[in-house]
Parts: sequence; C-alpha cells; structure tokens
Amino acid sequence: MAFSTDRPSKQALAGLAFNRRRMLALGGLAAGAGALGACGSNTGRGDGGDGVNLYQWYHQYGEAGTQQAAEKYAAAYEDATVTINWVPGDYDTALSSGLLADKPGDYPDVFESHLNRSMVDSGQIVPLDDLFDGVLDDFTDIDVKRNSIDGKVYGIQMIDDPQFLYYRPSLFSDAGITEPATFDDLMAAAAELTTGDVKGLFLGNDDSATKLFQPIVFSAGQTLLTEDHQIGFDKDTVIAGALQVKALHESNSLLIGAPTEAWDPSSIIQGLCAIQWCGLWALPQIIDTYGDDIAVMPFPGFGGGAQTVYNGGWSTFVNAKSEHVDEAKAFAKWLWIDNEEYIQDWCLSYGFHIPPRKSMAAGAEALAEGPAATAVQISQDFGWGDDPNWTPTMETAVDDMMTHIVLEGADPSAEFDTAAQTIQTELDSIFG
Repeated sequence: MAFSTDRPSKQALAGLAFNRRRMLALGGLAAGAGALGACGSNTGRGDGGDGVNLYQWYHQYGEAGTQQAAEKYAAAYEDATVTINWVPGDYDTALSSGLLADKPGDYPDVFESHLNRSMVDSGQIVPLDDLFDGVLDDFTDIDVKRNSIDGKVYGIQMIDDPQFLYYRPSLFSDAGITEPATFDDLMAAAAELTTGDVKGLFLGNDDSATKLFQPIVFSAGQTLLTEDHQIGFDKDTVIAGALQVKALHESNSLLIGAPTEAWDPSSIIQGLCAIQWCGLWALPQIIDTYGDDIAVMPFPGFGGGAQTVYNGGWSTFVNAKSEHVDEAKAFAKWLWIDNEEYIQDWCLSYGFHIPPRKSMAAGAEALAEGPAATAVQISQDFGWGDDPNWTPTMETAVDDMMTHIVLEGADPSAEFDTAAQTIQTELDSIFG
C-alpha cells in the first residue's frame, strides 16, 4: 500500500501519523470493525461548564510529553469537562468500534482521524464550516481540500507533516553531484553515491515500488481523481513513470531490507544510505547526528515534470452522535483554530511539525531557517495531499499495478488497464 508501514517506534508523532493517516484516509472507519482497544482515560477538569462532559480521543503518540500536553489543554478548557482517551495499539480499530458505540463515554465527542467519504456518507461526522469564519484562508488549500467533501469542511488540520528526501551536502560535494531535479538525475546520483557499504537511496522496504505511484501522477500535473469524480491520470504518464521506477529497482543503488522503515531516519543516521525519504518529524534527530551537514529536497520530477512533496498530518473531527455537538465544536475550535499557544506547543515542543495555520507557521522561529525553512518552502511550492474520495479499493488497484510492473515484470499496458477498470468500477458504485 502506498505510504503504508507499521510504525511501532517512539521516534515521531508524525511517524505514527504517516501510517495511521494512510490507513484511515484510504480505508475509512468501516462498520463492523473489531473490539474497542484499551484506552487511557484522563479527565482534564474535575468540574466543567454546566455539567457538560466531552471525550476526546487521540492515538498513542510516540514522543515524550504529548499525552501530558493533551491533558494540559483539556484542563485549561473552562466550558466543559474534557476527558482524554489516549488509545494505544490499533487506533483505527478502536476508533471504528468507538464510533459505533451508543453510550456517552464509550464513544468520542471529538477525535483525530483523516477524512474519507465513508465518514460523511454514513453520517459519522458533522460539518464544521461555521468554525472557520474569517480564518479559512489562513489554512493551506491542501489542508482545506483534504478536510472537505462536496464543498463542506469536516475536519480541522492539527499538524502538517511534509515528506521529502534528506541528504548530506558533503557527500554530494565530494562526488561532484548537484541536487537532482529529475528522476533520471536522482538515479544517476544514487548510483554515484553507492559504495560497498552505503547505498545511494532509501525509499522504504515494503513500499519502495508502490510509494512512487502518486509522485508520478502529481509530477505530471495530474491528480488521482478530478473534481467531477473521474480518473485524473493518463496511461502514458503512469507507464513511463513505472518503467523508470523499475529501472531504479533493477539498479544496485536502492537500499532494500533496512533494519527500520523509511519513516524512521535510522538508515541515513547510521550511514546505510546517502539519500533517504523521510518526513519533517525526523529533522531534529538527524541534525543531532550531522549538524549543518544535512539538507532536504523535494522528490525529483518524472519525465520532465515538476518536483513533488507529499504533505501528511492529522485532523480533528466532531462525532455526529455526540449528545453535545455544539459544545464539542466549540472545544475543537478553541483548541485547534484559535489557540495559537497550544497549537505551536503541540507542533513544535514535542515533535517537529508545521502549524496548519499559515500565520502561525510564518511566526514559528523553529521553522525560520536552515533545512526546516526549506521544508516549509518546498511543501508550499511542490506539495500535494490526500483526496478523501480515493478509496482502499482504488489504492490496492494501483499498488498491485506498480508491484506487478516494477517487481514482477508484468505487461505495463495490461496492468494499467486492470487498475483503471477497478477504479472506474469503484467510482461508478459511489457516484453513479
């Protein structure tokens, strides 16, 4: 699955988010999921406004201090008693079950997730458009789009997590290499930087083939789905890109079988590769190792197309089943739209993420210079995000296509046709 890995690590909030985001954005919160996972419950206030009790759910973030921060925010809210459920393990399954519960306290009033159409079609969440009066333009177009269905905004972005390539400028300089802007240049650089003990490039162990489908599409200025719910990419573009990825896999330059997945920066930190796909969350850890000898760049373009940066993250939603929908909306607005102190704290005091509001990101000193500033800039210049109409069936279709072409040598034309037919059938079933 593209962008899908298990991440048991404590390294980064967004490292965990990377997996969870993809699973939820693709899969939805399907009815009939397994039993509710264990939750850690902590009440933010002993006495809330007029006896209103709200339950807010988070997945278990890896960074030290995040649970305490969530509890601190809840305790500071004066208009309700907010109880934090800190969910370890399989958050997706726990949340799916929780949203099916009927008893207040067993389900979340406010929860973090990633928008998909099934959440809207099943009536699980409420629109939040009225919370954005006067501030919607302060959120990026990517964040507004990924949190919207049919013109209504359902989610509030909590953190932005761009993903890109890390490299060491000293290695490039020693090899006489400049920052590659095209995929062919990246392949050449990876080959030049590959030695007996070091591979030139690490994209991931389990998804190094499937991961690149979406960069192929967005590099060409295309999209997964059009606004009128049609397939947004063409056959020639995808096949040409897939064959480039196949050539990379057939080279000796790609690190496969690393001790950790690409969301963890250990491979570049340990010198197993010269260039690594990872996210902004890893920057402090990499700087601790290499100091000034680290830089970031967007993923190079395919076939003369544009460079790309995938922008991930988490969003907050309000459960339509809540007995206190208005109060839950007010709390979500207070915490994730209005409260700059807590938003900056959540994004930058524990992990390392971009505050979603543009004005807050611009005022964040930690993002003002060096590779962090570059990461912010390239996420704005080359960024793309999730489409909530893109389903797991669609993703599986293109994953299978890429796997068959890149790793198994299958006929590209036939594989594309099979994937396109599956996607079209899915679109017809949803939109008619």
